[in-house]
Amino acid sequence: MSDSVLASPSPGAGRATWLSTIAFTACFAVWTIFAIIGIGIKEELSLSETQFGLLVGTPILTGSLARVVLGVWADQFGGRRILALTMVAAAIATFLVSYADSYLLLLLAGLGVGLAGGAFSVGVAYVATFYPPGKQGTALGIFGAGNVGAAVTKFVAPFVMVAAGWTAVAQIWAIALVVIAAIFYVSSPEDPQLLARKAAGKKPEPMREQLKVLRNVQVWRFSLYYFFVFGAFVALSLWLPRYVMGVYDMGIREAGMLAAFYSMPASLFRIYGGHLSDKYGARRVLYWTFGVSSLCTFLLSYPPTRYVIEGVNGPIEFSTQMSLVPFLVTIFVLGFFMSLGKAAVYKHIPVYYPNRVGAVGGLVGMMGGLGGFVLPLTFGAMLDLTGVWTSSFALLFLIVTVSLVWMHFAIQHMERAHAVEGRSGMAPELPEMKGLGEDVTTTHATPSEPRTSATNVMPVERVAANDRLAATEPAREHSRSDAGVLSDWRPEDPAFWQAKGRSIARRNLWISTYNLFLAFAVWMVWSVVVAKLPGLGFDFTTNQLFWLAALPGLSGATLRIFYSFLVPIFGGRLWTAVSTASLLIPAFGIGYAVQDPATPFFIFLVLALLCGFGGGNFASSMANISYFFPKAEKGNALAINAGIGNLGVSAMQFLVPLVITMGLFGALGGQAQLADDGARLYLQNAGFVWVPLIILGTIAAWFGMNDIASAKSSFADQAAIFGRTHTWLMCWLYTGTFGTFIGMSAGFPLLTKLVFPEIDALRYAFIGPLIGALSRALTGWVADRFGGARVTFVVFLVMMAAVIGMIWFLNAGDFWGFFGMVLLLFFVSGVGNASTFQMIPNIMRAEIPKLAPELSAEEQRVQAERESAAIIGFTSAIAAYGAFYIPKAYGSSIDLTGTANAALWGFFAFFVSCALLTWITYSGPRGLLRSIETHRSIPATA
Repeated sequence: MSDSVLASPSPGAGRATWLSTIAFTACFAVWTIFAIIGIGIKEELSLSETQFGLLVGTPILTGSLARVVLGVWADQFGGRRILALTMVAAAIATFLVSYADSYLLLLLAGLGVGLAGGAFSVGVAYVATFYPPGKQGTALGIFGAGNVGAAVTKFVAPFVMVAAGWTAVAQIWAIALVVIAAIFYVSSPEDPQLLARKAAGKKPEPMREQLKVLRNVQVWRFSLYYFFVFGAFVALSLWLPRYVMGVYDMGIREAGMLAAFYSMPASLFRIYGGHLSDKYGARRVLYWTFGVSSLCTFLLSYPPTRYVIEGVNGPIEFSTQMSLVPFLVTIFVLGFFMSLGKAAVYKHIPVYYPNRVGAVGGLVGMMGGLGGFVLPLTFGAMLDLTGVWTSSFALLFLIVTVSLVWMHFAIQHMERAHAVEGRSGMAPELPEMKGLGEDVTTTHATPSEPRTSATNVMPVERVAANDRLAATEPAREHSRSDAGVLSDWRPEDPAFWQAKGRSIARRNLWISTYNLFLAFAVWMVWSVVVAKLPGLGFDFTTNQLFWLAALPGLSGATLRIFYSFLVPIFGGRLWTAVSTASLLIPAFGIGYAVQDPATPFFIFLVLALLCGFGGGNFASSMANISYFFPKAEKGNALAINAGIGNLGVSAMQFLVPLVITMGLFGALGGQAQLADDGARLYLQNAGFVWVPLIILGTIAAWFGMNDIASAKSSFADQAAIFGRTHTWLMCWLYTGTFGTFIGMSAGFPLLTKLVFPEIDALRYAFIGPLIGALSRALTGWVADRFGGARVTFVVFLVMMAAVIGMIWFLNAGDFWGFFGMVLLLFFVSGVGNASTFQMIPNIMRAEIPKLAPELSAEEQRVQAERESAAIIGFTSAIAAYGAFYIPKAYGSSIDLTGTANAALWGFFAFFVSCALLTWITYSGPRGLLRSIETHRSIPATA
């Protein structure tokens, strides 16, 4: 295996990749700006469809043609400076667009705007130099995800254009591009190859020599693939707003957001395509891309048709037409697979042409870009000629089918040739690139042999590029088995922790925190939705409403029991991604169900239970994060994860009442509903608003998190916690703190609406969870410093006093006094949430040496960590039942007695039992943690 394959990325690789991706995102947003402002210009200048297509395609033309030259310059002079200069030049042209007052001047300015598209070949050459072959697919996939800039423009530009006109869009986009160019140039590292060439005193290779590789006809065939996967992507990004406005009668804002719905997956999933190409091979990825794309474009190309069948009893008429929802699904699938194909195509360029990435990547990128120029023009011309909107997809079906057939027969021909030569196991992933790397652009012949052309390469040379690709295979196998897995994880080792442990742990913490934030938001969104249902015509009884408010807590708590054991079985990275993605089910379900008052109560019961997916995530998230941090920082890390995650409740209760008052998603989100007070509400937005955030969190978890090898264990290994007395005692205590927080979050809006009907409770509902979440996140250090048991004991005393205050002010009919006591209860419950979790690792480190004295000190530490994580997850599961029993207790108390006092007295008695348990077992004179928290030390054996 070659050293180049095993080599690690060059210093600064991560910074270069992400800064380049951000820069390319900005460039792509500028490059496709005419897709939105062009519609305003079309109306202002009364352009024809063909003129509109030419205007939209002009930047694509120059951006494509410039890619070869810019790519070569990147190889010669360094991608860092060439990319920055390209961005500045494109920004100047974009700003000048706002001053163009004729169609001709707009076309001239559009030529300059197109330079932004040429940034792609520069970025590919720049990013590829930082990585060895076995990792270039993923790195270039991340960079290529900058295509999402098209979605940024389509999502944001319509709002700016409606508010300030199309000239303002051009000016704002130009200024933003200059700012990002400056940040990129100042912050990015220099190209490793450029530094090495300067150190060796070598001059850059002339452009003539760089371009010789383009003589290979196979490189041009390779470009055909990119003509579809990228060129068609750009073309559809530009054409879709016009298409949906014409076919589905939408406005500009709705059309822009729908086009963004296509552009987003077609961009972001390019990262995943790079990963799949590194892991399974680009050939397989391209087969899937072309196959599925053929099916999708065929379905999309079928025009609305009316059929008449002469039946026995007369003519039978029916029609077929793809409605909006099937269209959205199909276009999303098409964009997803095209994104995989884009990454697969570019996976091979740095492998076969490591010193010609700029030239080859520039040509391939140019052909893809030309597709983005030619296809929109062709779409417009075909529409003018045929009058059939779906003719554009018929053309794409033809292109992708030709690409699939051509690739398949080329692969078969190559495999037969290798079988004849006895080298069937050496078939390259892309046969059209076989033997056409840089080594054989000019073939050297011996005196007795004739000179060989690049298209008729000798067998010994024909395998040169194949060998380079084959050399990456073991590396791919290695990365496949170890992808995202930390086999060496020693957080208690100060040197290891300072060198790399802390940065890895914090990255996993913040991604986990973001996803937990979303989980809490989806889990508790039902509390706001339920409070709004009666006013929209949903005829549910008070008891039914409380059941709906309580059921997410019941299902969330039950799921936590299972979730708490899944991280060691599946790994934190995989499970976080899967569990976050599962939130899409209730988010979409809520959005559809609340639009029709005739929706059966049973459907709402099912959706309430599905919201429990969000509640279940807490157990796995906390168990996962507990593995990453040393005991000295564990309490604070868990407090941050849980505290900011808990903020999802407050954010939801603040955000949802706002978004349900506006048509946030236009026609895509459904119609407004008329409330009994005359207000127009979009209650469906309570679910839909979380969808893009959930998708982002899922992607971040999959690509940004890690698994810890030592944390792997089966359920049987973890089941030992059920025999630990302290497991059940801590369940009781954590139910007193977290159960109160989550139960009050779920029950307070509806309780206040019933007890104080004159108060708009939803205006204040978010404040309590906000205070509770912040107090948890910001007071984890208190338990680390003074001892979790001592802090927990004080917490329960204050909670007892807060409940007495709630009863007092409730009887007095004083909302503000009652609300003040509720806020106090939220605050101390947040402090208690952090302190109880801080207790668990200390308890197990003290107990394991007694329970397993036969283990070594290191084995005892690992066992304590494993059981602590399982107990943390399990106690969170039991405590989450507070989200069920507190709202249900309020409802039952009001039904039976007419007031909520009976429920509150029950909570008081429970807090008394928690305080006594804490004092007797943990913090009192005979408590287990008394000596540990007094001396702030842990036995050496732990």
